[in-house]
Amino acid sequence: MLGLVTGKLIDPLLHPGVLVGVGVALAGLSAWGTRCLGAWALGLGAGVLCVGAGWYSVCRHRLPEWEGRPPREAVLVVQVERLFAAQKDPRKAGGLGRVVAAESHLASLVGQSIQFSGRLRSGVVRPIRSSVMEMVGQLEVVPRTAPPATFDGYLANAGVNFKLTRGRILKERAPAQAYWRWCGRLQAAMGKAVALGLEGQPELVGVLRAVLLGEISELSERQDVWFTESGTLHLFSVSGLHIGVIAMALSGMLAVLRAPPWARLALIVLLLWLYVDITGRAPSAVRAFLMVALLHGAKVARLPANTVSMLVVSAMIVLVVDPLQLFSASFQMSYGIVLALLVLGLPLAQAWEERWAPFREMPRTLWTWRHHMLVSMWKSVVGAVAIGVATMPVSLVTGVLYFGLATPGAIVANLVSIPLASIGMLGGLASVVASGCGEAELGIVFNHAAALALAGIDRGVERFVEIPGVSWVAQFRTSWAGFSALAVLIALLLAGFQVSWARRAGGFWPPFVFTGLVLIFLVTFPRG
Repeated sequence: MLGLVTGKLIDPLLHPGVLVGVGVALAGLSAWGTRCLGAWALGLGAGVLCVGAGWYSVCRHRLPEWEGRPPREAVLVVQVERLFAAQKDPRKAGGLGRVVAAESHLASLVGQSIQFSGRLRSGVVRPIRSSVMEMVGQLEVVPRTAPPATFDGYLANAGVNFKLTRGRILKERAPAQAYWRWCGRLQAAMGKAVALGLEGQPELVGVLRAVLLGEISELSERQDVWFTESGTLHLFSVSGLHIGVIAMALSGMLAVLRAPPWARLALIVLLLWLYVDITGRAPSAVRAFLMVALLHGAKVARLPANTVSMLVVSAMIVLVVDPLQLFSASFQMSYGIVLALLVLGLPLAQAWEERWAPFREMPRTLWTWRHHMLVSMWKSVVGAVAIGVATMPVSLVTGVLYFGLATPGAIVANLVSIPLASIGMLGGLASVVASGCGEAELGIVFNHAAALALAGIDRGVERFVEIPGVSWVAQFRTSWAGFSALAVLIALLLAGFQVSWARRAGGFWPPFVFTGLVLIFLVTFPRG
């Protein structure tokens, strides 16, 4: 990771081949220092760092002559790799793709990632993943670096060098692969299933589709503003919450059916991956899938479930496949928040449970079922609050950095919204299964249960954002200050975990104190 960051900073200065060669040489020479742990670790670390620095340039694949090129009209043939949320206008489409053919004077674009947006010509079918489309539009160069809170910043961090705007999608050169067409049909069928019985409640149908399928465009403009300001918009992006809830539901169902452990693991992994593909294979969903698959695999194999190690392994797999994900907001937010949950949230919950344990003076042998129930409820509440508090520093820093918004009220909103959203997801999923089995009436019952839970979120968030101080418009004075603050915060989390949050090292306070200082000295709060 440090090598990739270094490569982004020094890319114009050194040839990537030199860096990769030096890195491989250092890593190879480190094998001679196996008798000295320090020399071996230093050599290997320096070698991997150099390889990462060179590999960034290889993956970004940006030619110097592209800098400063003026916009021009271009006709390109693009293979669609990812579609953005469906447009309100069904005749428009946008997403990311890869150029597979271009005019002779634009031959250097072949193989490049590109962002496209445009209107479909009459009679042209809407593209889906793997479709090959011919399109025309204004070709613009994405700046090599751009503010992280802008769309150009998102594209630059994703390794996209060009965008085709004001475009028209002229025709389909090659249809999508059969598998992706099948996934598209399943997605449409799921969208119809969760609308059964709710035809008179379009906003609730939109929220249900958004929370189950990640279709954020189904939210109304008002809902989009409410969920953004309350810090709960992540509920509608397929990520760890969605994958985790569905994995638990599948695991429980297969356990009731007494499926063998390895068969259970195979079915869970297969069905989760199908869900990831149906919802568009968003990077956040893939990362969550990897973490859940590793956790279930370790459980079935009866291996120690070291969650921090699994987090690191899943991050390394993602970065080996797509190194530029390191610079995306979703990668940094998801891994940063999960890391805070594991290394700070869980120890904090344990400390609070020990400090304020109910019925401490009463022997457990005298406890009745009421005592056990109250203690269980107390631990659940303490755990939820501790996790919310622990993830708040990372959420605040990344929220200001990437969205220009500080949402201190998110901890309260999420304590209520996450359980209700989980109920909504399970209800929607049960409705899809029931409808698929021909039990539409049962599906309607599940839809109403899901809608009731999501209506609570919808109405509650609407009232919640009216409270002063729930969210503020905020921005870092410079983008490098935001990235540096995030890096130091991650280091503090790891350092605190290393010393078991000992009192001599400040206990649990350093991450929170540091975040407060960052908000005071490095962040501005403009009006509006």
